[in-house]
Amino acid sequence: MTSPAPDGLEGTVLVVGAGLIGTSVALALRRAGVDVLLSDVDDVNLEIAQAAGAGRLLAAADRPSIVIVAVPPRHAAEVLARASIDFTDATLTDVTSVKEHVLADAVGLGADATRLVGGHPMAGREVSGAAGARADLLDDRLWVVTPLPTSGIDHVRAVHLLATACGAYPVEMGAADHDTAVALVSHTPQILSSVLAAQLLAAEPEHVRIAGQGLRDMTRIAASNVPMWSDILNANPGPVADVLDGVVDELQRTVAALREMAAEGSPSDGPAVVTEVLTAGVAGQARIPGKHGAAPSAYREISVIVADKPGELARLFAAIGDADVNLEDIRIEHVFGRPSGLVALFVRPEAGERLVSALDTHGFDVRA
Repeated sequence: MTSPAPDGLEGTVLVVGAGLIGTSVALALRRAGVDVLLSDVDDVNLEIAQAAGAGRLLAAADRPSIVIVAVPPRHAAEVLARASIDFTDATLTDVTSVKEHVLADAVGLGADATRLVGGHPMAGREVSGAAGARADLLDDRLWVVTPLPTSGIDHVRAVHLLATACGAYPVEMGAADHDTAVALVSHTPQILSSVLAAQLLAAEPEHVRIAGQGLRDMTRIAASNVPMWSDILNANPGPVADVLDGVVDELQRTVAALREMAAEGSPSDGPAVVTEVLTAGVAGQARIPGKHGAAPSAYREISVIVADKPGELARLFAAIGDADVNLEDIRIEHVFGRPSGLVALFVRPEAGERLVSALDTHGFDVRA
């Protein structure tokens, strides 16, 4: 069921592109009570999105108040320009992960710069297409809003309301700053994950077989959609290359230090360099924001061995709920060669002892 549309978000919303993000946006808007129209050149995605309840097909007589372009970056400018011609009063926005050249190209192709407001919800999955869409994909995520200097205030406000209606938190940023930022926090991690995962192709099967959670964590996004990421990187090559230059410099310095450490019979500064790299990594990781973009929080980690069988996770979560403890994060690692898993629970320090006591009472194997 949907709830009443949020105050100020009036009329219908057209989503052009029923892929993962477009359909997720549509589902979130339907959940909020918004009338959603759908358009896509891919009939399969369109059928799946409709079947999921994401909206109805765009008809010739429809006049949306907002048009959201959710197509790959290489097509976004053209689609925005076409939407500007077809819907002369609508707010125009997009959800592509690259902003500066997409918006500039759209204006160059004829999009109305007073109605155009860039956008980028900071969410995604390793799957693509409408089949992977979820109504809650954008919940509690940041939605970067990148107005042009010419964007009308009412259209900027409409995009803010749109993000809020989807459960996200809108934040404003300049288009160029956005592209520099995502090069660091999104695009470069994708390349690094892919490069690391590619090293497994030539590895001995016995070596890969003992892979632990660290490798799984670092290569998770390597399974992402290749054509989509090729398109994204093609649209933001300069800022990504700048970040990678710094990464390569640090890797080369680390390699040199390790080679020195491996050489026999000579003193080496290698250990100090490696320690410096690791220490800088700890400091950098601590800068990653906590929940909702707030300051990072130090959580207590409580590990629990859970049998790998139906119902055990449900029993664990029920015990956590009975203890009235809020779970800040969770990680699950299957134990190699055993029918069990290691579940790492992250809670606020003051709740740690209460949770340990509750889990002990429920008979869980706690490794606090």
